[in-house]
Amino acid sequence: MTLHGFRAMAITRLNEMNFLPDTIEAQLAHKCADDVRLAYNRADYMAERKDLVQKWADYLDELRNTT
Repeated sequence: MTLHGFRAMAITRLNEMNFLPDTIEAQLAHKCADDVRLAYNRADYMAERKDLVQKWADYLDELRNTT
């Protein structure tokens, strides 16, 4: 497993958990490819990111407890 592989796995699973792409990208500190959108979008999605991190932790706990 590489760092890039982990990020790809996390992005895939978080999308399957129905998180908005903007929230996922903000949490993983990805830069938007669209320079105009990047220039105008100042949202930090903190409430959504807090929920994302908690649900990700719950997901990992579930995996740990089922093996």
